[in-house]
Formats: sequence, structure tokens, C-alpha cells
Amino acid sequence: MDLVSFEAGGYRFIASVFQYSAGVAAEPGHRLVRVTFRAPLPLEQGFARIREILGAAGRPLTALCACELRSPAPFTEEGFRAFNETYVRTLQAWGLYDGRRNAVARSNVCPALAPPPVPSVHAFTYSEPSGGTEPASFVISGSAEAPEGRGNYRDHIVRRQDISPEGLREKARWVLAEMERRLAALGFSWADATATNVYTVHDIHPFLADEIVQRGAARSGLTWHYCRPPVRDLEFEMDCRGVARDYVVD
Repeated sequence: MDLVSFEAGGYRFIASVFQYSAGVAAEPGHRLVRVTFRAPLPLEQGFARIREILGAAGRPLTALCACELRSPAPFTEEGFRAFNETYVRTLQAWGLYDGRRNAVARSNVCPALAPPPVPSVHAFTYSEPSGGTEPASFVISGSAEAPEGRGNYRDHIVRRQDISPEGLREKARWVLAEMERRLAALGFSWADATATNVYTVHDIHPFLADEIVQRGAARSGLTWHYCRPPVRDLEFEMDCRGVARDYVVD
């Protein structure tokens, strides 16, 4: 995995697809702060609020390092690309996307109940200077059961349209391994995570203990969100983070 130091933001990132990086970690002398909106804000309004919060914290726009989005329903392949092309315009204007590499990590999932009417910002993470006495902090982007950068998801989904217990187990194994690859690329492991999230509408209990808990992925507990991944036919997604501060705003 290609690791890039982003000095303008005070963090490093794993280069990935154009719409997001695979994960970020604070550089020495910095820490990551996560902010959750009490209710998701429509994309344009969410970015405006992020700008306000960064300004109040005395941080540049380039300090933005991760976004957590909520969308109304899973996209088609074409719809997902169109959304992403709109999404990255703000990041490009803020100096976070150079037309090739995107520094900002991301998760984008679709609540199965009470979804937002339009794509919205649920939470975001930014970097700030620190005294260097805290554990290093990071955010790993969400991944579902298909590799990125292959041109489409449909042809590469693990056990596509198989939501049997064994099909879901195999999907989960692939996603967990991808989380571990990203963690290792940034120099971390499950032991460093302060939060691990699962996004699926399917029952995870048949493989929760032996596939997730036993490998250490639930060391700090596990939050199950009743959400779908952002592209049709994807069924299981995860992300994780280890952050120094985490708070809620209106």
C-alpha cells in the first residue's frame, strides 16, 4: 500500500481510489479529533459546518482527514461514481484532492430505517497539534466485500448475492482482512482501535465470536449499524478508528 505524508494536514494517508484514501494517521506532534453531528447534515450544509468548526479550532481546511456519510439508499455503479465526482469537488477546492490522490478517509453507508433524504455528513475527523504524550491516532476507511479500483464492484464482490450464513461469513472474513491490511500499513493493529463498526442488515451472530471477537476486532466493543453499504449487491462493511477526542455537536 502506498503511504503518503500530507504535511499540509499533519497526517499521512494510504493512497487509494479517487473518492477517498484507505485510511489516515496523525503525524508526530498531531492527534485526530472526531466530531459527530447530532443529526446528519446534507452534504453542502455539512461541509459548511465543517469549515466553521475547523475555523473555530484554528485549523486549516487541509486538517480535514475523514468523513462519515449517510446516503438514502445504495447507489447503482453509475450513480455512485456520479455522486463521488460531486463529493470530491469540495475536497479539491480545499486542497485535499489533487485530481489523482485523495487524502481524506471515508465511510458512506445507507441506513435501512429512517434514512436521510439526501446524501449527508454524519461525522468527520480532523487533525490538531498535540503535546505528543497520547497514543498515535488513526481512522480506517470503510470497506465492503469487494476490492477497490477494479473498474466496478459487481464483478468482484465476494460471494455476490449470497446472504447465506456461510456466504456472509466469507464476506466478513474478506472485510476483516482488508481492515487488518490497512491497519498494518499505518503501523497499527486491532489493539489500537477505540471503535470498530459493522454496517449490515444481516445477522452477524453466527460468526461474531469466532471471526470478529476472536481475532481481536472487538477489543473495545463492536458497534453494529443497521445500514447497507453504498453500492447495490454489497452486504457487509466495516471501519475502525483510534482517536484522541470524540464529541458531538448540533
